Amino acid sequence: MKVTRLIDLPVWLTQEEPEVNIFSAKRNGKWESFSRKYYAEISDLLSLGMMHLGIKKGDKVASVVHNNMPEWNFIDMGIMQLGAIHVPIYPTISRDEFFYILKHSESKVIFVSNEELFQKVNEIIVTEKLDVLIYSFEKIQNVAFWHEIADNAQKNASQNDKLALQTAKDSVLPSDISAIIYTSGTTGTPKGVMLSHNNIVTNVSDDKNLTTFKKGDKAVSFLPLCHVLEKSGSYLYQYHKVQVYYTESITSIAENMREVNPDFFISVPRLLEKIYDRIIATAKNLPLHKKTIFFWALNIGLQFDYEKLKDPIYSFKLKLARKLVFSKWREAMGGKVRWVVSGGAALQERLERVFRAAEINVQNGYGLTETSPIVTANRFLPPPFRFGSVGIPMTNVSVKIAEDGEILVKGPNVMLGYYKAPELTAQAIDTDGWFHTGDIGRIDADNFLFITDRKKELFKTSGGKYVAPQVIENKFKESDFIEQILVVGEGKAFVSAIIFPNYTYLHNWCAHKKINYSSEKKMIEMPEIIERFQREIDLFNENFGQIEKIKKFVLTEKEWTPENGFLSPTLKVKRRKLCEAYRKEVEAFYSKD
Repeated sequence: MKVTRLIDLPVWLTQEEPEVNIFSAKRNGKWESFSRKYYAEISDLLSLGMMHLGIKKGDKVASVVHNNMPEWNFIDMGIMQLGAIHVPIYPTISRDEFFYILKHSESKVIFVSNEELFQKVNEIIVTEKLDVLIYSFEKIQNVAFWHEIADNAQKNASQNDKLALQTAKDSVLPSDISAIIYTSGTTGTPKGVMLSHNNIVTNVSDDKNLTTFKKGDKAVSFLPLCHVLEKSGSYLYQYHKVQVYYTESITSIAENMREVNPDFFISVPRLLEKIYDRIIATAKNLPLHKKTIFFWALNIGLQFDYEKLKDPIYSFKLKLARKLVFSKWREAMGGKVRWVVSGGAALQERLERVFRAAEINVQNGYGLTETSPIVTANRFLPPPFRFGSVGIPMTNVSVKIAEDGEILVKGPNVMLGYYKAPELTAQAIDTDGWFHTGDIGRIDADNFLFITDRKKELFKTSGGKYVAPQVIENKFKESDFIEQILVVGEGKAFVSAIIFPNYTYLHNWCAHKKINYSSEKKMIEMPEIIERFQREIDLFNENFGQIEKIKKFVLTEKEWTPENGFLSPTLKVKRRKLCEAYRKEVEAFYSKD
């Protein structure tokens, strides 16, 4: 059969070996697994049960979960089989955003993962008098349990109900909306991105050379399933019959990886940066001889290039480095990881090189919620692959650069539009069908795309020179001392920065230098700390032209997280929010200019 709709996947999966597991989750210390057959059966029961709740084609059903779980897939498929539309919501958004999405989407039912989210959502529904039913994935006293929907269907569904379900399935077209994903963005009101079955299916199935799959492959999943990359990744795994293991929490990823021995996982650059930083921090505490070997191997890895493999001396050194050091990196991830998809933000080229040197093939790509999501990607092995790029376009996807440098995209992956926002849709997709991404980039002679910056984040100094802050920020984050950085200077004479230090590294540095402090707040005010950061700034400034050099900076104590609003749920910096929070400090930079 040919998969043309997402609801074809359960049938696709049960055509052969229906008893093989497709989803697993660790609960109470044990892995609980669900077969392909169970997935198909529970999805049908949920569809029947939701029919009894009055859900029909075109209706919206929302979900919000803290940690990924197999049940999310069951209700996802149960919703779509009716021709209804799934509205996945990030758990970390504000109350106002929750209210806006529930009201704007006109969701009739919402599934929540636990009591904390139930209390948050229920307060909004009661206070704002919304007509929304709540079901919970965890058993909560006096709250409807998700499985009750399936149980009621199993007890009460008639033959006519089953025929009605088949009719509903048959009515679902590839062009129908499968989901509305509200983009968190870094500014403004959330926009509901309407993605059709065809948008996602073509993105999942069209490019046979994206990576390699084998029978028995396993993946771990930890990015939120409401994130378009992980959501589409789930369908990619199903299409290729990969068994998916959901980690217990973000803190248990390493442990769960060692238990599962996965072949793949999907990540955002921030998590890969944290993995790398943790490895480096651990290495710095090794005995001298082991530390020497480690950093020798690391240097070999940072030089990695496929052309260099033609050099027998470099190849010999790399082979030794892999045996002595990089093999342990792979063991820490279970020992079998073949590839890692990285998306959602810019990936540092050095990380791409060193992980590939460790035989962990990080595939850097580019895409947006509006493009379902993948636009371009570096493939599993070269060719086609190029360090520093985000790869070549997916099959059937066209990319071009506008006169002002903006990246434009056309193809079957481009969204249907923004829900209830025809004006915004017309602004985003021109009359020729090109989606305007808002990103700036260039395409080289071999069709590899390179991202320069966000169009809206480019700023002009008072001298009339344009600055691309993301390029500067990405370079400075290579510093051991810097966890996060925001470059500012719109309309000003020079560039400055707000810096959140890497406090783990900074604590160790202070201990080594015998610097005492009473708190982190006091620490970052100490002259010797500020002087050390100034030296770090001076060092990295050498990579940039005069107008791009950071002239002043402020160190911050408060961590940047989605919970406090400084990062989006996909871990992108919210520039406007940070600039407002540190407005006085930024104004002080320019008080005399």
